[in-house]
Amino acid sequence: MVSNQQSALHELGWNDWFAQRTRCKPAHTVARVAAVDREQLLLVDQSGTFRAKLAGSFLHRHRLAHELPCVGDWVCLDRQPGDDFSMVHSLVERRTSLRRKAAGSAVEHQMIAANVDVVVIVQSCQGDFNVNRLERYLVMVTDGGAEPYILLTKTDLVDPGVMASQTAEIRTAGITAPIAQLSNVTRDGVDDLKRMLLPGKTYCFVGSSGVGKSTLINHLIGRELLETASVSGTGEGRHTTTRRELIRLENGALVIDNPGMREFGIVGAESSVSSCFDDISTLAISCRYRDCGHTGEPGCAVLEAVQSGALKRKHYENYLRLRKESEFYQLSHAEKRKKDRAFGRFIKAVKKDMRDF
Repeated sequence: MVSNQQSALHELGWNDWFAQRTRCKPAHTVARVAAVDREQLLLVDQSGTFRAKLAGSFLHRHRLAHELPCVGDWVCLDRQPGDDFSMVHSLVERRTSLRRKAAGSAVEHQMIAANVDVVVIVQSCQGDFNVNRLERYLVMVTDGGAEPYILLTKTDLVDPGVMASQTAEIRTAGITAPIAQLSNVTRDGVDDLKRMLLPGKTYCFVGSSGVGKSTLINHLIGRELLETASVSGTGEGRHTTTRRELIRLENGALVIDNPGMREFGIVGAESSVSSCFDDISTLAISCRYRDCGHTGEPGCAVLEAVQSGALKRKHYENYLRLRKESEFYQLSHAEKRKKDRAFGRFIKAVKKDMRDF
């Protein structure tokens, strides 16, 4: 049944990559997760949207939060014709993902979206612009396998010189991702963004609260589907999005809106840190020691570039911060897994003792 569905599901982002990796049972169908509401899922397939919940056997096998379906995932389910509620039995392998460290001191990570083609990182030209935070987003977008796209909003609130300066600052930091600018008020740049969004591709919009994500998506949709709030006197928006949701535009592109995120913790992305700071990685080739940490070793080409002004100190310090954060997560996660395995062996031993008794 899955193979018969495939052509109809291409409009929702399905492709041969998923078809080759799907392990659904012959009687099962596939659908995409459009939203997660507590213990229920809102799914979409060629017939429309419907509700579902996770089978007990699935929950028994997958206890960690990042193992559960999130917006953008494809799932295998048991649904009879005419049913408006179904049961999810398994998760199709993710092609790409966007994740962050879970809030608080937990060592786990939180899934934001799955199977995204492009992550649109939204920052406001007025008040919200921050290259360090932008680099943080870029690391996790790259780590998850999606393409990054930078969008600067509220251009009507700043002078053209400010926009040019911000673009130059992004490029000086070695960031090569495409950059676009627009205003939700004047609509300048909105049509250019629409042309960038392609049918059957999935775009996830992320950024801080109040940068205009929901208002922008309403413009793209052509109606007030997402709740928005008026802007304050300072030009700062108010956070209104309360859940992640997959929405299909008239031209066939798929977009995911997200609640505002000021915190975006790095989770085990050491290789992506290096690739996103390519200028530093290139300099590191000339360091005297192959394992140079770029923090005080003699003959460090990176430190020499910082001292000469060839490499901006803020850029260098953010690189060290993100690398340290990634390494700390990896170490903490490894320690937690070690403790979990030890506890699992203890439980098995106790059960064995009880059977022998």
